[in-house]
Amino acid sequence: MKIYGTKVWMAIIILLALYTTANCQVAQTPPMGWNSYNCFGSAVHEDEVKANADYVANNLKQYGWQYVVVDFLWSYDNPVGSTIGNPFQKQLEDGSYVPWLTMDKWGRLMPQPTKFPSAFGGNGFKPLGDYVHALGLKFGIHVMRGIPRQAVWAKSPVMGTNGITADMIADTSSTCPWMNHMYGLNMSKPGAQEYLNSILQLYASWGVDFIKVDDISRPYRTAEIEGYEKAIAASGRPMPLSISPGETALSAKDHVTKHASMWRMADDFWDNWEMVLHMFNYAKSWEGTGGPGHWPDCDMIQIGKLSKRGPVGPERYSRFTEDELYTHMNFWCIYRSPLMLGGNMPDNRELELKLFTNAEVLAVNQQGENPKQLYKQDGSMIWVSNVQGSKDLYVGLFNIGDNAHDVVLDLASLKLKGSVGVRDLWKKTDLGSFKKKYTQKLNPHASVLLRLTVK
Repeated sequence: MKIYGTKVWMAIIILLALYTTANCQVAQTPPMGWNSYNCFGSAVHEDEVKANADYVANNLKQYGWQYVVVDFLWSYDNPVGSTIGNPFQKQLEDGSYVPWLTMDKWGRLMPQPTKFPSAFGGNGFKPLGDYVHALGLKFGIHVMRGIPRQAVWAKSPVMGTNGITADMIADTSSTCPWMNHMYGLNMSKPGAQEYLNSILQLYASWGVDFIKVDDISRPYRTAEIEGYEKAIAASGRPMPLSISPGETALSAKDHVTKHASMWRMADDFWDNWEMVLHMFNYAKSWEGTGGPGHWPDCDMIQIGKLSKRGPVGPERYSRFTEDELYTHMNFWCIYRSPLMLGGNMPDNRELELKLFTNAEVLAVNQQGENPKQLYKQDGSMIWVSNVQGSKDLYVGLFNIGDNAHDVVLDLASLKLKGSVGVRDLWKKTDLGSFKKKYTQKLNPHASVLLRLTVK
């Protein structure tokens, strides 16, 4: 009996070690995929998710794009064709809420069947997750931090506990300033971790591969972030943990790099050049914090058809100029931000497809190392990173001014000696060899990505 017990414990230790090793492998490179928010707000429907998944599988998967993420309020009842509308709930005299979010008896939110018909009958997101997986892709969801207020009102029991209910673990003083669906969790209360464990267990049963937790980075919710991390581990299914929105406090740098896979540096990013300029500053502040398993996040890529159903501005193709579109991609790649496409993929034109399918450019994001700002002055900016397993360098030259001018790369500042080969990654063309400097005239807000090789 004693020997049998030892064998059991050894098996448990081995399984835990294997799981820990697997869990450490999430987000070893910046995650790449599609997210529904920028084109559909809170009102994306199942057929639209499938259409975008089909596009990613048919056109982008071979270039490394893999996640399909359902964002924002999938348990909220948006009628077909509606915009984001008003996501607030109204509390009635008896304390109940309208509209009533789709929720199970354990206080766990479920997909709204009017938006996700395959969820009918308590199926949750499993059928949609299965569809995405059958395409060779990975499935992700967005959630709001905490526990539904309606679960607190209903005193829903917490799965995995003996007599603990939602009202006993909620922190009713901890609320989201821009939506009233949730209360925070008091992680010091018995049952709070069990509640998070129960929702992550549910998500794992649906086949969720990626979780984005909102209203948790600003202000920075240390205990709840650790709670989600523990719940993912307990679920037995590795998932990158993405936290938002920014601005994440720099004072949380040591904690966030240990406990989150990606974190938003700024508030929501949209197709506005001033926001690009601000993002350069945020990125500089977080320089040096990215690495395997933990990535500062510039937010989603605003390229393609946006705001088809809210949330910001009219339906449109990105307002960025073509030069700005390339700069958008170039900076997100050289900085090694996660790459989450925000447009409606079936509406892509030849330009969007070109921007998303250059293997040499995407390698800068996936295989670069230690990106850093080399220079920023007089309307010019230069970022550089190391090419993995090579002495080569990736370099981004940016004209961040409003007039065309030369951007000059001083090769000596990179400690490169002798003849240096320069390759334009978008044109996939070798531009020649240079010894002291490389100069390129760039249009306003334009940029170029290069690979330098010492001859």
